[in-house]
Amino acid sequence: MSDVHNVIIIGSGPAGYTAGLYSARAMLEPLMFAGYMSGGQLMLTSDIENFPGYPEGIGGPEMMMQLREQAERFGLTVQDKNVEAVDTQSRPFKVTVEGEDFFAHSLIICTGAESIWLDAPGEADQKGRGISTCATCDGAFFREEEVLVIGGGDSACEEATFLTRFASKVTLIHRRDVFRASTIMYERAANHPKIEIKTFRQVKEWLSDEKGLTGAVLEDPRDGSTEEIAATGAFIAIGHKPITSFLGGQIDTDDNGYIIHQSHTMTSVDGVFAAGDVVDTRYKQAITAAGMGCQAAMDAEKWLEENVH
Repeated sequence: MSDVHNVIIIGSGPAGYTAGLYSARAMLEPLMFAGYMSGGQLMLTSDIENFPGYPEGIGGPEMMMQLREQAERFGLTVQDKNVEAVDTQSRPFKVTVEGEDFFAHSLIICTGAESIWLDAPGEADQKGRGISTCATCDGAFFREEEVLVIGGGDSACEEATFLTRFASKVTLIHRRDVFRASTIMYERAANHPKIEIKTFRQVKEWLSDEKGLTGAVLEDPRDGSTEEIAATGAFIAIGHKPITSFLGGQIDTDDNGYIIHQSHTMTSVDGVFAAGDVVDTRYKQAITAAGMGCQAAMDAEKWLEENVH
């Protein structure tokens, strides 16, 4: 068998990089598979204003690069590759990456979550052409154009507000009249002169021509009545799903696929830990993900001391 690592970290982002930093400083020589899109969801976030220590705020990609550099300085080895499968039934654990097998005594899973799409008729054709799940990535393409945002949480309100920098008008569409968003995020959107809010509306169908998106058919879920709305861009912000399919059902998750902690950050498999948005259904913040990454690394270090000789 090839070298057995003390710990392999799967996924990056604030949880992964913090786990990497702590396990590297504990001299565990961690190996991280960061994924092709290393850095997690914050790579798609323009301004982070609520992470302690940045009085002026910081860009998401910039923060992720700083976290990565800090962890690498202490000895974290990072490969920007996706994990295809893990085998937690045997010891040491086996991690398959692009056809190559790696082995570790412990694993820390920090794969996060990814955006959910509506999958309304016409959507597949317009993904990346007019329909997006990331306003910070694509908002600048819609200068002086009318755009839609779909959702009712903080992300939807935040994206709508962000898009007012570029778009001439933003219509925020929500299928109910109660918003999950925090009061400050909702009021920022509701009070913005460029934002119109339409409640009791959901996208029934996307409209397009040869140039791209032209709008949507909106349906009132109460009575099924419909109306058309014109827009050249649309941003879907209806939540996320955890990236856990590669685990093959070997680790206990809830009905939505989020990993369940059994004891502190330990999963249902002894020696496998998890941190960040792949676990967190409540807070979903960079700072809480980083904190959990720290906890997972410390738990893994203690577990290795007690179980691997």
